[in-house]
Amino acid sequence: MSIFSKFPRTFWVANTIELFERWAWYGFFMLFANYLTGSSDMGGLEFTQSQKGLIMGVGTGILYFLPVLTGAIADRYGYKKVLALAFVIYTSAFILLPMFSSFTGVFLMYLYLALGAALFKPVISATIAKTTTEETSSIGFGIFYMMVNIGAFFGPMVTLLFKGSSQMIFYISAGIIALNFILLMFYTEPDRDESKAQGSLWEAFSVIFRNMVSIFKDAKFLIFLLIVAGFWTMYNQLFFTLPVFISQWVDTSSLFYFFDKYIPFISANYSPAPGVLDAEFITNMDALYIIAFQIIVSSIVMKMKPLKSMMSGFLVCSIGMSLTLVSQNVVFTLVAILIFALGEMAGSPKITEYIGRIAPADKKALYMGYSFIPVFLGNVFAGFISGNVYQAMSDKVTITERFAAERMLTIPEGLSTNAYFEEVARQVSLTPRELTNYLWDVYNPSGMWVVILAIGVAAAACLFVYDRVTSKL
Repeated sequence: MSIFSKFPRTFWVANTIELFERWAWYGFFMLFANYLTGSSDMGGLEFTQSQKGLIMGVGTGILYFLPVLTGAIADRYGYKKVLALAFVIYTSAFILLPMFSSFTGVFLMYLYLALGAALFKPVISATIAKTTTEETSSIGFGIFYMMVNIGAFFGPMVTLLFKGSSQMIFYISAGIIALNFILLMFYTEPDRDESKAQGSLWEAFSVIFRNMVSIFKDAKFLIFLLIVAGFWTMYNQLFFTLPVFISQWVDTSSLFYFFDKYIPFISANYSPAPGVLDAEFITNMDALYIIAFQIIVSSIVMKMKPLKSMMSGFLVCSIGMSLTLVSQNVVFTLVAILIFALGEMAGSPKITEYIGRIAPADKKALYMGYSFIPVFLGNVFAGFISGNVYQAMSDKVTITERFAAERMLTIPEGLSTNAYFEEVARQVSLTPRELTNYLWDVYNPSGMWVVILAIGVAAAACLFVYDRVTSKL
């Protein structure tokens, strides 16, 4: 326990701030895909999957691109001031976002929210780095990532309790973020490099862009980042595609009745209708698995070379994610999410470790700063896969409309997507569950798993070739 006493107060304040920030972020983000595409009678906006993919892909991608610039802003004007600005934007964005229902309005408000997150990210990471030493950094960042996963798990678990009002989901996230204004009173500005505060902000940006050009000249590093973008493309389907797929296709009744018998609190609070569990509750098991098994997995892969661990992790992760889209059986889905989580735990942390190893000694901070590139690209590509590709192959709304057109059914206009589906089922003398099963068998929406598996396996294979080639250099 003596090592914990070596962390300054600001370290613990920063970790608590991170916990609340991740709580607020995942509290809405895990529910965001179904909010954008869900039926209007359930509080959804009924956007198309393509529109959802564009909002989540481009918006979240920009979130991970901007920190290279917002980090310079923090260095110049101070961490505490930038954190305060981030919380103001965060809070106001969460309050304003549910007031918009048009595609353009929601997209712009999500970009505004992403700006707040982009201001926050580099500051909190730098604070952890500056409040740890060589002796305490390993356990310090371990504590930090534990806070991330605790927030990622409990955020959706809380907001799902208030899913009856879609506005409440955002208001709860706003309230959680607002708690950080109190914590900011106990935040002490860590030592900053005062030289970075000299000159104009535009000069600082010009240095950043010059550094970016120099990074692009390192072919080895650039190829690695592009390969890892494939991993993030596959990984982000956890948030972009899986909640929608479960909501549209997976039969969660067996799990619902299990909880109804043994843990009725869950069936009472995480169910949109009798016999159905919230899709986000199922998806959120990924965070629970990480909390339970991260230390075990980390100890197993600790002595593995980063590339070997990444290859194994990418492959297992892609198998798990593709399997989540194969079956309508919820137990099968839970097992697939566990496989995905094991791969995630083995591969994802090693990315940062490898970048630290291959970076030139005098440019480690620079290279680590540009590790955002694959995350940025992965979000943009993931948006396309979960948008255009999912809509063409697996979207239940699109498939139902195709089925209705083929049967030449006459459906009244102005119906919500749920009411539309129920009307189609009524006209063909099937229950909604029977129609879902029929569409599953005839139109094969599970074919999406091939796309996800191909992306993940391609990333692992490219990493294998990369390892073979670079090891000879």
